[in-house]
Amino acid sequence: MEDFEFIEDKTPEKLTVNKSTFNRLIIAVVAVAIVSAFLGGYVVGGQTVEPKEIIVRETIQNSPAAQTAQQQTGPQIIRNVSLDDDPMKGNPDAEITIVEFSDFQCPFCWRFYTQTLPLIEQNYMSTGKVNFVYRDFPIQSIHPNAAPAALASECADDQGKFWEMHDMIFEGQQVWKDLPISQSVALYKQYALEIGLDTSEFGSCMDSGKHIEEIQNDLNDGRTYGVSGTPGFFVGNAEIGFIPINGAQPYSVFQRIIDDQLSR
Repeated sequence: MEDFEFIEDKTPEKLTVNKSTFNRLIIAVVAVAIVSAFLGGYVVGGQTVEPKEIIVRETIQNSPAAQTAQQQTGPQIIRNVSLDDDPMKGNPDAEITIVEFSDFQCPFCWRFYTQTLPLIEQNYMSTGKVNFVYRDFPIQSIHPNAAPAALASECADDQGKFWEMHDMIFEGQQVWKDLPISQSVALYKQYALEIGLDTSEFGSCMDSGKHIEEIQNDLNDGRTYGVSGTPGFFVGNAEIGFIPINGAQPYSVFQRIIDDQLSR
């Protein structure tokens, strides 16, 4: 079963914008589109990685055989994953952190949000053992509404309501995903009204593309850490390192990795 929007490197396309046609927001989004063009950005399928495989790779990484394999495939543990100043949910002093690189228009990110994240919240975040950080990774070349959605969440974060907007956007994905950008932006502004934001401030933030650089920073960091599609996760902490998880894996994958890390 496919569970992952995969990005493949290719020669970037030259993007142009007709300023008389697009409003300021769309012009600002081009900055993200340019970055995405370098990443490629189209669906080529994905694979399901069994939790046992992930843990075994991490456990035997220092064996001679593992060292030889790492020369071919690279290390399985990422030692340092920046949380930047991105929105966090849960106990900030939790032992384990999950960092998600996500695209609001990605159907597999929606699957994680609806099927797996609630169980992680219930069993680990509510007990203070795990916190969760959301970072943007919009694949603009196949998801034209991904960057505007990311902007909407960042603008809501300015007013302390990132997670409320995050939830509204994912829950409404089927409504806005195929809309023209101008219409999707209008819907995000309606969401802002519904969650009690100052709509004038929110609208100015959206129309100016205020947080484009922040979104670009997330994209660049994700690429540095080897994110090759969405959703992409890193689970761990600075002391033991972070184990990458690719795709909308079932809860059992996260459960085994988290339990293994908590037992150290």
